[in-house]
Amino acid sequence: MRPALTTLFPFALLCATPAYGSALELDEVQVSTQETTELESAKAALEEVPGASNVIDLSRVENGRTASNTDVLAYQPGNYAQSAGNDGAKVSVRGSGINRAPSAHGSGLYVMFDGLPLTGPGGTPYELFEPLWLSRAEVLRGANGFDTGALALGGSINYVTHTGYDAAPLQVRYEAGSYGYQKRQISSGQVLGDLDYYVSLTDSDTDGYQDHTRGSSKGIAANIGYRFNPQLETRFYLRYRETDNQLAGRVTKENIKHHPRAANPAYVAGDYSRPQPGSTWLGNKTTMYLDDDSQLEVGLVYHDYPMDLREGPNRLKVAYTDVSGTLNYKRRDTFFGLESKSTVGLRSTKHLPNSGASEYVRIPAGNTSGYAPGTKIRDFSYQGSDTVLHASNDLELVPDLWLTTGMALIYTRRESDVSYPDSGGKVSQHDWDYAPRIGLRYQFNPHLQVYTNLSRSVEPPHPWSMIWGSPFTFPIGSGPATGRQSTPVSLDNQTATTFELGTRGDAWIGQWDLAWYYSAIRHELLSVETQAATATQSPIVGESNASPTVHQGIEAGLNSVLWQGEAAGKVSLRQAYTFSDFHYRDDERFGSNQLPGIPKHYYQAEVRYDHPQGFYAGVNTQVASRMAVDYANSYYTSSYMLWGATLGYASPKQEWHTWLDLRNLSNEHYAATVTPGYDDKGLDAARSTPGEGRGAYVGVSYSFR
Repeated sequence: MRPALTTLFPFALLCATPAYGSALELDEVQVSTQETTELESAKAALEEVPGASNVIDLSRVENGRTASNTDVLAYQPGNYAQSAGNDGAKVSVRGSGINRAPSAHGSGLYVMFDGLPLTGPGGTPYELFEPLWLSRAEVLRGANGFDTGALALGGSINYVTHTGYDAAPLQVRYEAGSYGYQKRQISSGQVLGDLDYYVSLTDSDTDGYQDHTRGSSKGIAANIGYRFNPQLETRFYLRYRETDNQLAGRVTKENIKHHPRAANPAYVAGDYSRPQPGSTWLGNKTTMYLDDDSQLEVGLVYHDYPMDLREGPNRLKVAYTDVSGTLNYKRRDTFFGLESKSTVGLRSTKHLPNSGASEYVRIPAGNTSGYAPGTKIRDFSYQGSDTVLHASNDLELVPDLWLTTGMALIYTRRESDVSYPDSGGKVSQHDWDYAPRIGLRYQFNPHLQVYTNLSRSVEPPHPWSMIWGSPFTFPIGSGPATGRQSTPVSLDNQTATTFELGTRGDAWIGQWDLAWYYSAIRHELLSVETQAATATQSPIVGESNASPTVHQGIEAGLNSVLWQGEAAGKVSLRQAYTFSDFHYRDDERFGSNQLPGIPKHYYQAEVRYDHPQGFYAGVNTQVASRMAVDYANSYYTSSYMLWGATLGYASPKQEWHTWLDLRNLSNEHYAATVTPGYDDKGLDAARSTPGEGRGAYVGVSYSFR
């Protein structure tokens, strides 16, 4: 029997004797041999990167409610994910997209499905995120996403779908709970000789915690793979999903304290909503194993994601279509008895010519239902492309000491135009930039690794932000376009130089990882609400380049076994702590003020008991410090501490699985996200989205194997 470990994470990590291992315990849930192999392979690959990363086992996430991306990224150091009251989630890694509203697009992260691009020049829409379709997620934090072609400040996230190799021939799942929440899934996956397939259908409904946050979704994910011979294999992917979400808007700190479920009255009066007619993502990835030491991977993606933003009296109908291509060549060589691994990659994503938007008057001249527009206000066109050529090498200098070098070239094109009612001029930017990288990692023994890297990142603006951040507007007498932006403005690429130190290990204290980073950023793309929503006017959130800023922080994770008995099961503790210090560097107006939108301290933990027969129970907590709500740091949200609990049973053969997930047991009233203002002068402005109150959720799944 293992003795109890009574120390908690902060003290225990400092006192630990470091030893090497992965950041996650994989023995919490029994999985198939193929799935274990895939997870272990993913972990082993990321452990060869001299930088911080996360591998997330979705079978562990499915021990409770799986409503959105916030459930996927929970308990992961370096990841901040909070719900905006519906499918939309604010996801930030190392301050990426720190103060962007979790609405139409995500920023600062390069997101992939199955290693193929989702993020395009317009950002990352959220409609196609469905946790139940996934087997795992891989997060390469910051510049460590280099080999995926990710040059964004936050790095990359790769969401990996189930295949026929890790799915049941037939599985059904049902979730239900507070605030009208229901979710259903039916899926099937099999291996049929050299062919395998996976298909999953899901749909969900919720009334929402906050008033006017009703939402629903339905979608399908499928893939089919074929192995022609040991040297050639291919896989086709499909994702399609529709969503329909009401929007409650942002409220004051006082509202959250006393009336947390009340929506912003302007959003209710204007019937703010976001019905999405459906997003489609089609992809293919073909891998050729040229010999025992080299392989070539080719990928193609078609992504169509129209948007219907009914924000108050106005309506914005957006048509986006992206095409992407990827090419990756990997090779392993030996020089003077030392191993060398090289990667050369090319990825390119381009808006098709039909990408653009039209804005209409919906109330009172238009309608409030259906897809027929009202009176036209403006026409836009958005054009953009991102092309990244990257090459890297891992060279074993001496046994167990690896030098990583890399260089990426990026070419970006951004064109924005307001063509109706009058052309306000067209902005066209074409930029070349570069991102070098150098890193070291040393394997002291099988249980201890240390690493460091110095890297540069490059992040271009979105074409649409060049319009919405413009100070130039149509003059009085321009009809419904009066006061709306008329002329796009140029924005610089955001660049950063990041230094990182870290270590990961496995010792008597458990499996742990620890990273410190410092990023000096130029031209950071920051957003600010320049016009609040009213019953007769949609909100305007503009974006511009900031003076020099600094992002620095500490990311720490620890998974420990506190007690274990051969027949009585075990008690384990998992913890994640993220320290985020993001601030201006001697700004003329704001000095060294903190950037609003992210808590400086964020901690999550769960103590869990697992019985050998499949029963489990756990208690969890989430703690966050206060957040500034404006750039002047004149007002803050409150800090908070949440408590939750889980109780479940998974049959020994994994056919049956049922669970109870209790959240926010103390019914804490807190702000989950913030959309910042410029200077609120100490007033309690409507900047925050309330987090979910006390809730109970149950679920059951059955797999026919």
